[in-house]
Amino acid sequence: MLICLTASHKNADFTALEALSTADASQLPSSFAAHPAVDGAVVVSTCNRFEVYLDVDAEADAAAAIAQAAAADALGLHQPETLAPLADVEAAEHLFAVAAGLESVVVGEGEIAGQVRRALQSAQAAGTTSPHLERLFQRASETQRGIKNRTGLGEAGRSIVRLALDLASARVDFADARVLLVGTGRFAGVSLAELRRRGAKHIEVWSPSDRGEGFARSHAIGYVDARDAALAAASADVIVTCTSADHHVVDAALLHAGRARLATHDFPGSAHDPATCPVALGEGPAGCPMHSGDDAKAGCPVQHGRRAQLVIDMGMPRNVDPDVATVHGVEVLDLETIRLHAPLEHLTAAADARDLVRKAARRFERGTEERRIGPAIAALRQHVEDAMEAELARIAKRGSEEERRAAEQALRHFAGVLLHKPTVRARELAAEGRHDDFLSAIDALYGIDDVA
Repeated sequence: MLICLTASHKNADFTALEALSTADASQLPSSFAAHPAVDGAVVVSTCNRFEVYLDVDAEADAAAAIAQAAAADALGLHQPETLAPLADVEAAEHLFAVAAGLESVVVGEGEIAGQVRRALQSAQAAGTTSPHLERLFQRASETQRGIKNRTGLGEAGRSIVRLALDLASARVDFADARVLLVGTGRFAGVSLAELRRRGAKHIEVWSPSDRGEGFARSHAIGYVDARDAALAAASADVIVTCTSADHHVVDAALLHAGRARLATHDFPGSAHDPATCPVALGEGPAGCPMHSGDDAKAGCPVQHGRRAQLVIDMGMPRNVDPDVATVHGVEVLDLETIRLHAPLEHLTAAADARDLVRKAARRFERGTEERRIGPAIAALRQHVEDAMEAELARIAKRGSEEERRAAEQALRHFAGVLLHKPTVRARELAAEGRHDDFLSAIDALYGIDDVA
């Protein structure tokens, strides 16, 4: 039986994912496969996801408990209790959705497909796969490619960023704007590229999860320490949020706190006195972090009034508290608003992909059930074949060679006709999840029972 144990950004907190990520993923398939009831194991481990796919030799009511026991043995203190179990068709559908990018922080991202393939290769190298798991992961890759070709899911995800910034361009000149990017994931990378494409030059990054410094260094942009997050948020003309946080990271309190610091000029390098602000006095931007270059001509925003702020919330769930809209001069552009302007194909891409995933999972399940019933069909065929051969042997003792050939031809045709209906019905029952009914029937009728 197929069991998936899963923890991701959707059902586990950062602490649990961090604990799971510290386990040695290269050794884990062997550790799981060491359990006597586990026939195969594949581990998918990424920064936002930890999953184990197991082929368990047990019935449904016992398989999940066996999988969790194997996880406790293999993972020890790495919080295995946070792994949620999925079984059979649900596990298959989940993997297909994961491989397609439907479960990613950035829906439709393509990197996960390669990670899924490498997970299978790692298990193959460790010798921990099984025929069932091999088929599962092969179908996952095929489904991912089909979704990519038929729905344009990845392009739709990127288009949401482009569309959001296109809408924002009608409100702000990016070339002249100070931008605060909140988040460091792949969505942030896409957002940064699109901001630069629109001429944005003054970009800083703040990461609520303290990953901003590395992101800033690798992308050659400014870095905001958590202690200065409020000041940076209040100072920005545009705030773009795209984190995977499950709570609001920008709210009215943050903006008010930042504006209070600006009002007292309470920031590094300032004169701490509005009367001595070098920008307000027309002496250049050195003492005020709000402006640089030609921005100095606009004067100190606290003394002379500020431009409207635009907050673009591309988080799912929302990164921005609705109370931000109550802050004077702030306009919020969220996914709900963005999607009102999205082309229909972008909105339906995820739904179309989900439908393809469900269909692929059902096909995989039908194929699995048919394979489970295959030995029973083979046994029934062998039973009929043996009976036919016995009858041909009896005919061979009497009659001419021509009569024997005619009898053999007639018997083989009759055997085919006789087996056709049971074979078709067996596959129908398998597709309905009732393969046990067929096994019970041939046992009752023919005494064929050793085929499970």
